[in-house]
Amino acid sequence: MGTNGSTMLEPLRQGLPPLDPTAVSDAASCALPARYEAVREARQFTRRTLDQWELGDRFDEVCLVVSELVTNALRHGLPAGAPRCAEQYPPVRLHLMRWTERLVCAVRDPSNDSPVAGDSEDFSAESGRGLFLVDSFSDGWGWHPLAGALSGKVVWALFRLQQNTGLRDTTR
Repeated sequence: MGTNGSTMLEPLRQGLPPLDPTAVSDAASCALPARYEAVREARQFTRRTLDQWELGDRFDEVCLVVSELVTNALRHGLPAGAPRCAEQYPPVRLHLMRWTERLVCAVRDPSNDSPVAGDSEDFSAESGRGLFLVDSFSDGWGWHPLAGALSGKVVWALFRLQQNTGLRDTTR
């Protein structure tokens, strides 16, 4: 198993994409419990949010990326001895943010370790393909450590959105 993987998949240690946070059109987030059912909850949350934002046609690729990011956070982002039922402090959080022409999915977890792409040459392997899929289905991804009182990191993926040419209220 190679340790240096494909250079295409080297994680980008950088902040969120160069998007003005004050110009965000819509934002939604949900806390996810430290158990694998959280992946299903993340998909349901993503479906409801994209439908609400009239982006349901992008559900398939966004949902696949959200599933991989949440699975990685649960599998690699939680301390080995962490109780899996600490409901009072859900350690993983999914954020969906929409700008006029961009959608960003970001998953926060308590680990300070960088996300590592597995050896993507073995396409039959069950694990290690998550970041390869994120890289394939999104228009860019990266990660950054959290600052301040929060420890851990955020891993994000960006999707470009088609401009609607129909009449639409752009004042809000």
